[in-house]
Amino acid sequence: MINKNEGIIVFSKKIKDYDLYIRILSNKDELISGIVYGGNSSKKKLIYQVGYFIEYRTLQKNINISPTFNAEITKPFIGSIISDQFKSYSLLSIISLLNISIIEGQRLDGLYKSVKDIVVNISFNKHWITFFCNWLFTFLQIIGYEIEYRNKKSFKFFNLVTKEFENSLMTNSIIFPHEMLEHTGKVNYTNMNSVFIIFESVYTKNHLDNTNYKMPINFINFKNKVLNTLKLMK
Repeated sequence: MINKNEGIIVFSKKIKDYDLYIRILSNKDELISGIVYGGNSSKKKLIYQVGYFIEYRTLQKNINISPTFNAEITKPFIGSIISDQFKSYSLLSIISLLNISIIEGQRLDGLYKSVKDIVVNISFNKHWITFFCNWLFTFLQIIGYEIEYRNKKSFKFFNLVTKEFENSLMTNSIIFPHEMLEHTGKVNYTNMNSVFIIFESVYTKNHLDNTNYKMPINFINFKNKVLNTLKLMK
């Protein structure tokens, strides 16, 4: 049976001289995997790169054999991301989160659209970093750990232990960067550090507690790159 769909490549590994094993987050919000015969050949290797959006067909002769893929690159094209170090780090951090957050057979409604939307923003928006921060909270919502910050604008602080918003600074509280997330406040070290701390506290406590995973290195690398740069600008 042949099906035609759209997706983003989140993993690619050479399994033979010219063949690849890939994983795709599809536009049906599912993670699927299979083989690309000749995917590492000179004619095809530029198609099957991690982070590329593709339009693909799958062929599976029977359920005991992995499906095979045949694809072509589709929009959004990520050339502007690849040529920019900060943007490329951000894309790798997104993909690293996808790889440790979903498993094959699991469906997370809205995940693919959220990824496609943030990649478009990173590609074409001058102030894309705030949209990346919005996506982190959207991602938490999609995987089941929503922080309802949009209706908590009157609360200045967020408690990292109770995961509640508060009016006063407590022992376990941190300033919540409402204005930056609304794209009206400054992107500075304090605001970005708050976003990363809050995201990691919720993600690690709820999603990684029952796994052997730690925060992915590509996410940590991006965070450090952003914070180190902002620290120099203080």
